Amino acid sequence: MPEQKNNPLHGITLQSIVEHLHKHYGWEALGELININCFKENPSVKSSLTFLRKTEWARKKVEDLYLKSLGNK
Repeated sequence: MPEQKNNPLHGITLQSIVEHLHKHYGWEALGELININCFKENPSVKSSLTFLRKTEWARKKVEDLYLKSLGNK
């Protein structure tokens, strides 16, 4: 397993990221910031996790927004 020292996402679950973003921005703003249907059409943490676990490009956008929301980017 590669060293994770410099990975700011190490140890943070995707669920925690989605919940943080939902609390920080709300579903409507998330759908505007990241144009994916799981944030626009009947959004929920569960449906978002299902989509993001299968879609690498969308997960990357969500992770980047999470880091930005923390002031890390």
